[in-house]
Amino acid sequence: MFELLQYDFMQRALSAGAIVGLVCSVLGVFVVLRGLSFIGAGISHAAFAGVALAFLLGIPPVLGAFVFCSLVAFSIGYASRLGKIREETSIGILFAASMALAVLLFGLMKNPNVDVMSYLFGAILLISGYDLYVCVVLGGCVLLALFLFYKEIVSVVFDEELARVSGVPATLIVYLLLVMLSLSVVVSMMVVGTILVSALIVTPAATALQLSKNIDRVVGIAALLGVAETEGGLVLSYYLNSAPGPTIVLLSTAIFALTALTRKLA
Repeated sequence: MFELLQYDFMQRALSAGAIVGLVCSVLGVFVVLRGLSFIGAGISHAAFAGVALAFLLGIPPVLGAFVFCSLVAFSIGYASRLGKIREETSIGILFAASMALAVLLFGLMKNPNVDVMSYLFGAILLISGYDLYVCVVLGGCVLLALFLFYKEIVSVVFDEELARVSGVPATLIVYLLLVMLSLSVVVSMMVVGTILVSALIVTPAATALQLSKNIDRVVGIAALLGVAETEGGLVLSYYLNSAPGPTIVLLSTAIFALTALTRKLA
């Protein structure tokens, strides 16, 4: 294990993995409880279109991904709150449209110098010092927002109408959750890629909810699981010579399945 730490790229990868695992798992608790899991999948695929648009316009991929993810998230949220379009319908439309747009934009590039697979499935071992800095800043923003608005988020997640009657700006909190979800997707994109990022958000939280019903404990358990699964997946991928992103997701899924089976047999 300690031999991994002598490599600079592994130090950066483990650091980024810990940040992403912590941010995604903690936010994932509220995403799962709020029923936004499918929205997370839609936003993660929108990130791929944002990356393609960023390369076409010559702007930073992280900026393009965040802006496009936020637009898609707000569109889904606005459409569902109007009540004229079912939430899963709008997600399905934007899900497919985002991927189609990404393929179209990449096809329009005359001299594409982009490793598309790294954005689809992650390239955590290639993370630079700048990428790590971006992870720290964006991940810190999500955690700070969660800390500052924790009570409001919890109240809206469990009962939006009661929260609104109690004076909580429920609509703003819902949109804040969508922005944080977009930021988490952008941060995770560099670790597991846009295809797998929704699993990193949902699975540790779903496992934690199997182990406790107390919201504070669930958040704590999810945080521990998210970091442990990301770091464990990285170490496993090193010794198995496998792709880090899929290894992290499969380890997280295996822990969820084991937990669910144990709970059923108990």
